[in-house]
Amino acid sequence: MSREKRKAKKEAEKRLSTRQFIGAKEITDYSLVTYGQGELVYFIVKPTNISVLSESSVGARIYALMTVLKGVAEIEMLCLNSRESFEDNKRFLKSQMEQEENPVIRRLLEQDQTHLDRIQVQMATAREFLIMLKRNRIFFRTFPGLKNP
Repeated sequence: MSREKRKAKKEAEKRLSTRQFIGAKEITDYSLVTYGQGELVYFIVKPTNISVLSESSVGARIYALMTVLKGVAEIEMLCLNSRESFEDNKRFLKSQMEQEENPVIRRLLEQDQTHLDRIQVQMATAREFLIMLKRNRIFFRTFPGLKNP
């Protein structure tokens, strides 16, 4: 392949949309339709703050989720940290406090920074699980309430 053709091919690849780049034919409210894998359905599971639950409650929730998931043959899971970082906001508040001459406003800014610190500590253990299923015959047997188009 000549140098010009390779350069033209690279330029064409750069112009691909994100959807084309990842091979997505269609994006729906709950799934991604791909060219090679068919329709991939996504579920997001956001557990409650289990650190405040008793050990038996945590065990019951894990067992209930395990019971639902073990009936699904083809399942892929992804665990995500859903913790947010407030460092930029905290730096901004600190710079505002240093510049602020009014003591009342400075105190309010300090309260805002304290609030952000508390939120960040509370969210330190936040997790989300992304579950992906291929929409096929097995999917519709497992989830009979979802209609097959």
